[in-house]
Amino acid sequence: MNIIISDKAITWYKDELNLNNGDSVRFFARYGGHSPIQSGFSLGVNNDQPIDIGASLQKDDITFFVEKSDIWYFDDHNLNVNYNEKYNEPEFHYEK
Repeated sequence: MNIIISDKAITWYKDELNLNNGDSVRFFARYGGHSPIQSGFSLGVNNDQPIDIGASLQKDDITFFVEKSDIWYFDDHNLNVNYNEKYNEPEFHYEK
């Protein structure tokens, strides 16, 4: 799987999570919520440090990653994170 993040989404994460150069953002499977690819689960986000990276993208000196233990959630899809101007927040798209 690949992680693709727009520049505007990166700026949003840096501002909202008070990220500094060298910090990390983790995308993970979270029980509950809604997802178009996994029933009963949704995508969680936090600024943990990586332990066992399954997929990652480093951009603007920030590492965006998914741990190997959460790769199942993406079901062979890439994660594409864009910025939604209307709602002033990131939005997730899953692409095969």
